[in-house]
Amino acid sequence: MTNVLSSLEGTLIILLVALFMHEPFRWLGLYLGRKVSAGSAIFSWVKAVSNAIVAALVMRLLLFPAGELAALPLALRGAAFLSGVGLYYAAGRQIGIGVVGAAAVLVAGSVLIAGT
Repeated sequence: MTNVLSSLEGTLIILLVALFMHEPFRWLGLYLGRKVSAGSAIFSWVKAVSNAIVAALVMRLLLFPAGELAALPLALRGAAFLSGVGLYYAAGRQIGIGVVGAAAVLVAGSVLIAGT
């Protein structure tokens, strides 16, 4: 008997379950949030909580990495973090630029480490 999770059918089942568990809540949030003003207190609170969650995740990845990221030295992870923050502000607070820049530093650093 084959492992269900390694088959194409298993992957499709997992994707469909994730879709049906996730999408109704997205649509409900869209429906309920359509009248919330971008300047309201509730919206400011939601932005603050989401920023705190992202900051916590970034710090966890920096200080307590898992998988392949754990093989990279802390100095490289810190340099990637600082370059991402610097690029974020230099590009006028564009999060995508900061993320791509930090990822590029990680990739370049890992290639340099692997080459030595």
